[in-house]
Amino acid sequence: MTDLVSGPPTERSPGAATQADLKSSTRSDSRFERLTSRRWVLRLAEAVVSLAAGLGFLLLSLHISANPLSRIGQVSGLAKVQQYVALVGLPILAVLLWTAYRGTLRRYQLVQRIACGALAGLATGVVAGGIAVALNGTPWGLGGQEGDPGNLMGMANDMLRGKGLPGVYPPGFPALLALWAKYFHGGIAGVGYALKDLQLLLSALVGPMAYLAWRLVLRPFWALVIAVSSSVLFLDPIRPYSHVVMLMLLPVLAACFRELRRSPELTVRSTVLRGAGFGLVFGLMFLWYSGWYLWSAPGAFLLAALLFPWRRGRHAVKHALLFLGSILAVAAVVGLPLLYQLARLGSETVDRYAYINTYIDPAYVLGWASDRTGGLSYHNWPQSGELAGQSGFAVLLLLGVGIGVGLGLRNVVVRTAGFVLAGAWLLRFWFASHMAHDQAVQLYPRTTWIIMYCLMILAVLGAKLVYERGVGWIRTALDSAGAPAAARISPRAMAQLAAGLICAVALFGTMGASWSANRYMPSANPSKVEDMGLDAYRAHTLQTEKGVCPKYSPVKDCSPVNMELKTYYFEPDSKLWCANADGEFQAVCGRKP
Repeated sequence: MTDLVSGPPTERSPGAATQADLKSSTRSDSRFERLTSRRWVLRLAEAVVSLAAGLGFLLLSLHISANPLSRIGQVSGLAKVQQYVALVGLPILAVLLWTAYRGTLRRYQLVQRIACGALAGLATGVVAGGIAVALNGTPWGLGGQEGDPGNLMGMANDMLRGKGLPGVYPPGFPALLALWAKYFHGGIAGVGYALKDLQLLLSALVGPMAYLAWRLVLRPFWALVIAVSSSVLFLDPIRPYSHVVMLMLLPVLAACFRELRRSPELTVRSTVLRGAGFGLVFGLMFLWYSGWYLWSAPGAFLLAALLFPWRRGRHAVKHALLFLGSILAVAAVVGLPLLYQLARLGSETVDRYAYINTYIDPAYVLGWASDRTGGLSYHNWPQSGELAGQSGFAVLLLLGVGIGVGLGLRNVVVRTAGFVLAGAWLLRFWFASHMAHDQAVQLYPRTTWIIMYCLMILAVLGAKLVYERGVGWIRTALDSAGAPAAARISPRAMAQLAAGLICAVALFGTMGASWSANRYMPSANPSKVEDMGLDAYRAHTLQTEKGVCPKYSPVKDCSPVNMELKTYYFEPDSKLWCANADGEFQAVCGRKP
């Protein structure tokens, strides 16, 4: 039978063909089948559709005209985004459902993978569209010239001035920002405008990139579930380049470990080429954003040692060493600029920035609050759940994790997520336990993201394994009982179930994407409440290149542009810099302000 959710098509059982299937011998269908039987054609079509959906929806959203400085304008803009995504997405789902009920099963599988790719693109296209509404009327990106966006602009300006790499910060995005400003916005004067372009473009591409990475190891439906849920949750439009590396790193690692196990079966040439390909991808992602490599390293290296074919003979060991050696060599060459900077300056770079995420219970990993806290403090966030402080969501998530580990420990994806989670967990508490003594945070709160991501992966894989085992048990029971063919699970029923579940994922994606974009709408009163809308507010209070305020600016006198913006570095200090501790600095930080 054909499993339309979890597995590739297999040979049909006798009598399983439908009347529609028997009509596929026409000349046009023969050409169609020949074309779609080529794997590279299907993969290329899936990638093109996914990328086009994300970018195309962003371009469509740029035509929305609403005043983002009033709440009514924000709501109208978000509603227009939802109207657009419904007009684009509903026909896709309609074709998917029609094919599941009326089309051939072979054609349904093609439509399913194309629809999943498109929906992954639309999910983060909606987020990017919402950010376009938030920035409507201003040429500046989120943050204006303040905070991290200002620092990124300073890095790009330094590169345009010929000052080289930005210290130990990954140079990939600052270099792209510098090039984008040079070729599309006139150089240093337009680097802030270039940042807005890239914030929108890269936000739209997060979903497709995550989905295509997961397609290396999972079927379309399950890749869509993980990609959509994680993309809308973790996407940070202020720095959209950072989290996409985390979203891609886990499936690429899993694919790499799968190839490590297969390497003894390959030729020497194929082994080296595959290793070089993985090394190139790892090296490029390292230059794009390197932080996730630290948290993934302990688990990844340990799992690589466990999967290495130590006892399978000289041939297997030789091929595995060639594979790993090719990865490390190519990755080191590609990532050499940043590796050199880390070796030269790494010991001098100490993170002392403490904020709300460093004040809460360190075992809480199911939520994130930025340093734009709004009304949150460590006294009221996170809210305590009903069961030993754990919420119903936490209990259900952990139940899924337990099922995933219990049923799928031999699965390389389960192992990858589990080992990375364990390594990041230990590093989190290592750095957190030394924080008071060393007066250093060392970015340990960022393990919250990768730990939660691993938990989500394991929970989804748990659902996948329950589905596979359940369908298998039901089929066995029906076969043993001699049930008639009409009472058994048919491929058509599985196609219909998968189509319905994809519709549910699509609805979640649009709702979650709107929630994500809404957080960044300009603050109504940033002087009283500094929430995540502060960055959009700043973009509307900074002068344009003509020296005037943006169209919807809430102030008459906008801030002047700093044309001498440079890379900002913290002054050397031996104490924590405690943010979000107003009025309680002594109690929180243990010293006077």
